[in-house]
Amino acid sequence: MKTTTFLTFVGDQCGKAKEAIDLYISVFPNSEWKKTIAYTEGEGGGTPELIKFGIFTLNGTEYMVSESNYDHAWSFSPAVSIYIESDSEAELVGYFDKLSGNGGMVMVPFDSYEEGDYGFGKKYGWCQDSYGINWQFLLSE
Repeated sequence: MKTTTFLTFVGDQCGKAKEAIDLYISVFPNSEWKKTIAYTEGEGGGTPELIKFGIFTLNGTEYMVSESNYDHAWSFSPAVSIYIESDSEAELVGYFDKLSGNGGMVMVPFDSYEEGDYGFGKKYGWCQDSYGINWQFLLSE
């Protein structure tokens, strides 16, 4: 069995998946597009410039992506996030700054508490990028 995170860009985010994934690939090492399939002309759910199905990796971890122009009643939620743990504070701060900038939102500032406050790591931060994807960062002990 294998599990993979699948990101579906809908509503205001539809049409922004390639831009978002290109950003993520530029931020994280060992990352790349693996496969992209576009919708065909007249196909339900999208147009030829949208991603019907895609596979990409972030630091070697595989993710899937799609866009849909149907009127969905949902989008991304802070209840689900991509969690990143590292023992390099500089590395995490760099990721956090790049992903929370340019229209993103800081949910929990990376330096908002004294060491140990959360009880599960040295430092912690949480942000939402400008595409609506949520990211949590933990400086491991």
